[in-house]
Amino acid sequence: MKLTDAGLETVLVFDEGIELPHFAAFPLVDSEDGRAALHRYYGPFLELARDRDVPLVLSAPTWRANTDWARLLGYEDDDLASVNRRAVEFLEGMAADYDEVVIEGSVGPRSDAYNPAFLMDADEAERYHAVQLRTFADAGCAQATALTLTYPDEAVGIARAAKAAGIPIVLGFTVETDGRLPSGDSIEEAILAVDNATDEAAEFFVINCAHPTHFADALPQGDSRTRIRGLRANASRLSHAELDEAEELDSGDPSDLAERYVALRRDLPELEVVGGCCGTDIRHVTAICDAWLAAG
Repeated sequence: MKLTDAGLETVLVFDEGIELPHFAAFPLVDSEDGRAALHRYYGPFLELARDRDVPLVLSAPTWRANTDWARLLGYEDDDLASVNRRAVEFLEGMAADYDEVVIEGSVGPRSDAYNPAFLMDADEAERYHAVQLRTFADAGCAQATALTLTYPDEAVGIARAAKAAGIPIVLGFTVETDGRLPSGDSIEEAILAVDNATDEAAEFFVINCAHPTHFADALPQGDSRTRIRGLRANASRLSHAELDEAEELDSGDPSDLAERYVALRRDLPELEVVGGCCGTDIRHVTAICDAWLAAG
């Protein structure tokens, strides 16, 4: 088992009361108060991993730090590359005294993760995401993970861009309550499309930003299920549309979520990287960790 962190943005917005324009956390690395908030968020995960003696993967707060979203916040070109590097360096500094911690660059979709209005073909996606992925590679990131992807072509482009940059890439798809990507593709169709187009360039795949009840009955039936090695689920059973409109955080039941993670080991034999997404925090990841360890 390897742990990840949880729902960074939802913790900052709902628990810390921090306004995140465009749901972007990366600008926080540029202020003293922002760095303090990030330290409060990430610190407990480092302590949990040390206490339980398990490896940890921490995602830099760069999910929105790509060209279109960053431009809305006043970051362009060299400034954007610099803030991506500073985000990685911030986490490296936090983790310096801890063992078995991987710092990864976090890549997000170009369009809205819940309601993608702008779609790219694989070539355009490769060009678009290459800038951020090259920055992560230059910063010495061990890997990058792209989360909350909504259609296969963008994932194909990201995988190709990562390969060209020389950085290992993990790809995370989100699904609606019917277990299908917002594009309508099944999880299996999406994985096969990406693997076939990239000669299995991705290290593995993750399901993220959905509750286990949304996808437990929609997992691949063929060999592609062994390509799913990570899970970062939402705490809430609400749909993406409902979450988008929610004014209060639905943090669900950490114990129930943990039990569902353990149960999914039966259908996902290679599952090993576990953490959280929207609505989850250190309580959920602690419950998942302890339930996993107790199950043997």
